[in-house]
Amino acid sequence: MASEEQDALDALEREASDFDKDAEIDRIRKAFVLDAYAVLDLQPGVTEKDIKMCYRKKSLLIHPDKTKNPAAPDAFDRLQKAHSALMDEKKREYLDECIADARRLLIREHKYTLDSPELKTEEFKKEWRQMTVTVLLEEEARRRRQAKAKLQEEGRERRKEEEELEARKRKRDQDKAWEDTRDERIGSWRDFQKGHKKEGDKKKKKKMKVLG
Repeated sequence: MASEEQDALDALEREASDFDKDAEIDRIRKAFVLDAYAVLDLQPGVTEKDIKMCYRKKSLLIHPDKTKNPAAPDAFDRLQKAHSALMDEKKREYLDECIADARRLLIREHKYTLDSPELKTEEFKKEWRQMTVTVLLEEEARRRRQAKAKLQEEGRERRKEEEELEARKRKRDQDKAWEDTRDERIGSWRDFQKGHKKEGDKKKKKKMKVLG
């Protein structure tokens, strides 16, 4: 009897564990991908130690080898990228700046002060998260425009270089062709000169004959 009860408890624990895994996988996949804090379910300002601990805990929970959930690989990949972003000092600073910008924009929009009690409400925190999404999307769009413009400029520069190379190649080919036909041109000119000279001699002889 005790064995059956233990088996039932183990089964319930497994079901609960699977439920937790599925719930976490679903949460990660719904989190805004550009906000690494949201993916890891962390608040800005946490320590590096907290980030590592959270990542380890969640990665063990949703690892594709630990669950049959078909969405686990995608969720695990997102979790890894979020962890890498927060462990990268520059990327984390950039994210923190965007989050701070979102807060400043809301304070200005509502004409709050830094001491306004509204800043501590859940409603403000919800607005802050939404504004953070907006700021991150705008920054990502700007980054992509800059990257596109850079590629276009690089493309123009590359085409210009290719055109200059092609022009130099054509010039070399023309010079070579001109040099290769030099002997032929000289020979043709000499033949022309000889022919012209013979014709002149004939005219002279003819003229002299008439005079005689």
